[in-house]
Amino acid sequence: MINYFSSDFKLGILGGGQLGKMMLYETRKYDIQTNVVDPNPEAPCKIACDYFETGDLMNFDTVVNFGRKVDVLTFEIEGVNVEALKQLQKEGVKTYPSAETLEKIQNKGIQKNFYKKHEIPTADFKVFSNKKELISALENSKINLPFVWKSTTGGYDGKGVSVIKNKKALNDLPDAECIAENLVPFKNELAVIVARSASGEVKTYPVVEMEFHPTANQVEYVICPARIEDSVAQKARELAVKVSEAFEHVGLLAVEMFQTDNDEILVNEVAPRPHNSGHYSIEASYTNQFEQHIRAILDLPLGNTDSKVGGIMVNLVGDAAHEGEVVYENIEKIMKMPGVTPHIYGKKITRPFRKMGHVTIVNKDLAEARKIAEQVKNSIKVISK
Repeated sequence: MINYFSSDFKLGILGGGQLGKMMLYETRKYDIQTNVVDPNPEAPCKIACDYFETGDLMNFDTVVNFGRKVDVLTFEIEGVNVEALKQLQKEGVKTYPSAETLEKIQNKGIQKNFYKKHEIPTADFKVFSNKKELISALENSKINLPFVWKSTTGGYDGKGVSVIKNKKALNDLPDAECIAENLVPFKNELAVIVARSASGEVKTYPVVEMEFHPTANQVEYVICPARIEDSVAQKARELAVKVSEAFEHVGLLAVEMFQTDNDEILVNEVAPRPHNSGHYSIEASYTNQFEQHIRAILDLPLGNTDSKVGGIMVNLVGDAAHEGEVVYENIEKIMKMPGVTPHIYGKKITRPFRKMGHVTIVNKDLAEARKIAEQVKNSIKVISK
């Protein structure tokens, strides 16, 4: 086995945001050297890596030149130059997940067609190359209102997704390639994180349940374990493994799903990296998702994915009325609460609904954890000076 620990081995991370920063907690624990590149000179990762550079992740030369300095390359954001990853793979740089996996996921139209091809249950959809095609399909009854509009690229944290209830709502949409997806009547949004190592060892984390903010279209609470029947949880984990096998990814794959009114499980979308739905694992699991990603891409034995205790995660997002230098109001108040751990991402400027951190609440009693989570949500405010 390669000597990763306290050696000259270098792990490269494309993207320097909070996911990378939390990955770096684990590389620090194992004394693995890290190089990070991000367009923002003040990216959260800067504080914790061995070598940091500023650069555009979509620029071919930037990614290739960065990748040539490391032994294994990974990413914490999907918006990276795939052709550059292919070139690095040709040159023998181990890239996990691979360029081929990322290429199938980056564009949601390609991702949805991939599910269809592999007989993975998903909501019915149509792909349109522009707004005009979408409007024409609606006028000719090829699609019906209401439907879910999704931009095929660039959508994240509730951006690039809208529920279209009337024709007037089409005016606000950008003119871009998009998907119109059938509105699925569902009772739960679930997620399963699958870890797959380079030699093919596979483990799944318990199913989590996501509660969403009614207006921002962002996850408000992630609850583990999901409050669902065991048979539904089993079905969700099995489907997640099927999705993982189809993508042949190495590292983590977060599979977001709908539990329909009649307990069918449909795949919504995936992310080939650590994910918001796995943050609870830092405090609640035997092996948190970030350590597991490192283990998987370095082909180390995968850790135990079981939870030690019930966990709930609350996202800390910028207050709707504030923009500017960040202040975490009442943070000392929540730190007095039992089982509460705040994580601050290191973004100096807050904006409405910007992800600035998260808080984990652990408790043997999940109902109690949910009550404390509500208190956390109502106490802490992410405001500006």
